Amino acid sequence: MKSATVVGAGVFGVASAIALVDQGWEVTLVDPGPLPHPLAASTDISKIIRADYGTDSLYIDLMEEAFPHWQAWNEAWGSDLYHQTGFLILSGAAMSPGSYEHASFTALESRGFPVEQVMASTVGERYPQWSLPAGVEGYVNGRAGWAESGAVVARLLADAAGVGVRLVETKVTDLMTRRSRVEGVVTEDGQRLLSDLTVVAAGAWTAGLVPDLDELIVTTGHPIVHFLPGEPERFRPPHFLPWAADIANTGWYGFPSSATGVLKVANHGAGRIIGPDEDRQIAEDWEAHFRGFLTEWLPAVAEAPIVDTRLCLYTDTTDGDFLIDRHPRLKSLVVATGGSGHGFKFAPVIGELVTDTIEHGPRYKRFGWRTAAAVKKEPARAVGHRPVKP
Repeated sequence: MKSATVVGAGVFGVASAIALVDQGWEVTLVDPGPLPHPLAASTDISKIIRADYGTDSLYIDLMEEAFPHWQAWNEAWGSDLYHQTGFLILSGAAMSPGSYEHASFTALESRGFPVEQVMASTVGERYPQWSLPAGVEGYVNGRAGWAESGAVVARLLADAAGVGVRLVETKVTDLMTRRSRVEGVVTEDGQRLLSDLTVVAAGAWTAGLVPDLDELIVTTGHPIVHFLPGEPERFRPPHFLPWAADIANTGWYGFPSSATGVLKVANHGAGRIIGPDEDRQIAEDWEAHFRGFLTEWLPAVAEAPIVDTRLCLYTDTTDGDFLIDRHPRLKSLVVATGGSGHGFKFAPVIGELVTDTIEHGPRYKRFGWRTAAAVKKEPARAVGHRPVKP
C-alpha cells in the first residue's frame, strides 16, 4: 500500500489525510498537538461560510460544490456545526456597481442564490441592534452562515482516526530529502517517518519547512475580540446574523453570540507580518478601533466587556489564492497551504483538490506553484493595515 505523511492537522491537513485514505493510501498525520492545535488558524469558535466573492467565479463554483457537503456533515455527525442562518453584508454607502457588495449580490442572484437587497431602514426593523450610518445599503444572503470551526476540526480528526489515519503528536523539524526526493520527515523527538509521499499542510509553519516559498508566502496576524454583551440572546438569529460591514474597505465582520454568550468581532484586513512562534497578543490600540466601530454601528456592544482576544494567523499568498501543488524541484512533496484568511469554508473540497493534484496536477491553474505572483487580494479583504472610518 502507498504511504503518505501529512504534516499539520488543521483543516487543510486533516481534510487531505481523509481524502488520501479514500484513495487507498496509508496515512500518518503529524502535528505538535494538542489536537485540535490551539494555535492553528482553523481552531476558533467560528468561521463565516459564504460564496460572496464579488465576480470571482472560481471560489463561487467551489462553494457551490462545498455547500451540500456542509449539510451532509451535519447529518453524519448528528450535530449542526454548520449553521445556515444567512449572512448580512452591509456596504459603506449606496451599493453601487463596482463595489464588493454589488458585485457579490449580482453574481449570486444570477446563480439563483436567495439574496435580498436591504436598506438601512429594513436592517433596523429586522435586526434592531444595528445603528447604521446614513446611506448604508446591503443584502442578506440566505445560503450562507457560519461554522463552529474548532469543533468541526475536532470531528474531522475523529473521522480521520475512524478511517485508519495514524495520528502522531510531535513537531516536524525537517524534511528527509535524498537527492531531489523527499522520503519523509524528521521530528523533534527523533523519529524518522518514512513515506512514499509527503504533504505539508502546516499553515503558518509551512514556509519554514518547505524551500522556495519565501517570495510567495507571508504570515500575517489579524485581531479577533470576544465581547460579552448584556442579554446575548438579542444577538442571535433570526434577529442577528453573521455580518460584514463595508468589509472590503474596513475589514469588519462578526458573528451572532455563541451558546456561552460570546460575541466575536474580527478584522479581515492586511494584518501585520508575524512569525508563527511569536507572541500573539493583539496590539493595544486595536481595542479603541474595535470600540470606535461598534459605537457607530453596534452601539449596544460598544461598552461590553472583553472576555478574550486572539491574533489569528493567515498564511497569505501574495495573490490571495491557495497553493495546492507538487513542489517543482522536490519529488514526492505536495504543499497545501495559502488559505489567505478565507480557506476554512472550503474544508469539504480541500481534500479532493489535494488528491486531484497528486493524480493529475492542480485542478485550477491559480492554485499551482508560482513564485512572486502579481499582488492582489481576495475580494472581501480590506487593504489598509488599520480600519478606516466607514
